[in-house]
Amino acid sequence: MEAPRFTRYQAYHKLKKLAEHPFDLAQPGNLTQRRLAHFYAEACGYRLLYGTERITDEVMNALIELADESQALAKMQRMQAGEVMNYIEGFPSERRAALHTATRDFFKKPNPSKKAAEAIRLARNELEKLKSFMAKVDAEKRFTDMVVIGIGGSDLGPRAHYLALQHLSKPGRRVRFISNIDPDDASMALKNLNLSKTLVVVISKTGTTLETLSNEQFVRAKFKREGLKPEEHFISVTCPNTPMDDPKNYVECFHFWEWIGGRYCTTSMAGGVVLAFAFGVEVFVDFLSGANAMDKTALQTDLQHNLPLLGALLSIWNRNFLGYPTTALVPYSQALHRFPAHIQQVEMESNGKQIDQHGRMLDFQTASVIWGEPGTNAQHSFYQLIHQGTDVVPLELVAYRESQCRDDLEIHGTTQQEKLLSNVFAQMIALATGQANENPNKRFLGNRPSHLLLAKELTPYALGALLAYFEHKVAFEGFIWDINSFDQEGVQLGKVLAGRIMDLFLAKKGEEGAPFPLGEALLKHLDFE
Repeated sequence: MEAPRFTRYQAYHKLKKLAEHPFDLAQPGNLTQRRLAHFYAEACGYRLLYGTERITDEVMNALIELADESQALAKMQRMQAGEVMNYIEGFPSERRAALHTATRDFFKKPNPSKKAAEAIRLARNELEKLKSFMAKVDAEKRFTDMVVIGIGGSDLGPRAHYLALQHLSKPGRRVRFISNIDPDDASMALKNLNLSKTLVVVISKTGTTLETLSNEQFVRAKFKREGLKPEEHFISVTCPNTPMDDPKNYVECFHFWEWIGGRYCTTSMAGGVVLAFAFGVEVFVDFLSGANAMDKTALQTDLQHNLPLLGALLSIWNRNFLGYPTTALVPYSQALHRFPAHIQQVEMESNGKQIDQHGRMLDFQTASVIWGEPGTNAQHSFYQLIHQGTDVVPLELVAYRESQCRDDLEIHGTTQQEKLLSNVFAQMIALATGQANENPNKRFLGNRPSHLLLAKELTPYALGALLAYFEHKVAFEGFIWDINSFDQEGVQLGKVLAGRIMDLFLAKKGEEGAPFPLGEALLKHLDFE
């Protein structure tokens, strides 16, 4: 069988050769102001500073050749035009478009393709429905709280972005989230909550997600016990014609569609209902505007402005050529404290694949393990390993020049925001250059790569642009690797096994004192044909 395309590209072999002697950041005089100014790009209010990566002009030129050989930009154009991107050639697969960009393409020069235009029309209709619904909620002044029930992308995205903009909360509006099937999650979310003033949003693309439906029934039972009618409090966000698309059971049914993956659903009504309730529809629209601006940026042929493609190329250099298996995403913004968890799913569920789009086993590594926490907390947690551990862990850093709340104090001559920024810049330099010392315990080898996304302030627009940056960075990686970034078969096997084990629980319910079958007996019950 023919080898995967990625390792047959001419640029791949150039990069393998260049990776034998990567740029030495720790060599005195190598990390200069000129270098930092040279490896710089800007778009959508963000500056990408990547002079602290182990790259040279020769490496960057070869990476650009890699993008050209893989037709990465052409594939991005096809994706945003609504062509089928979710497929494995020659094998049964979902065979769908990946048109999450249509959920925010309401601004300058929307995509003119027929498929995209129809998707944009559907998404715009839902946005108008959301505006009408929230105007009614605001006028009635009946609801103060919202409980969001979802899991995976239906939880991680909406939750991360709600927390990121929480400083904009409308007076008297609060949002809580339930995702885990662990009953304690739902119980704690409902604790001390006035259900008569609460809206519940249930998010499931298929309308059949086990954890979500179980938690929905748990919460519905609580409403009924208090004499409330769930159908007057519950909202669904689902695909048309699923079991949850039922006006008899919900005060409103909002839609998204099969061409939106769960991890890409935040700019659909899955995120829209939550963000509009908490902050107002106008904030959600600003968020969409930022995402749309980055969508357009991802189509730029000039690498100085195509931040997502540049980010993908740096990631591939570190993963495939320098051999670094993980990446730490560290936002120097407390508001983004759940953002790494969301991007963890976007990256690892999208690109954690072992075959290409032709069904061939890969002979190279795909997605990095993504993990992280906010700085400066991270510095007092895992930065010891980052600086002096035996594994090199590249850092993807995010920071803002100004704080969101504008509530700061000057201490010993500098504000807390200035201290925060001083830390992120210092870490980049320290990781790159290291420190020589006769005491080996105080020796830092350096050559620990990082890059920084820097913007003025974490506004709704900036948050939307940041989300789309990572979505498209991940898509570009998949395009270059020639894998399908838009399915997630890896989550299915465990679901099937869990269903069989639940059947065993059910079968033993009526047998007093009957032990739950474990070990060999359990495996016998689960034998696959």
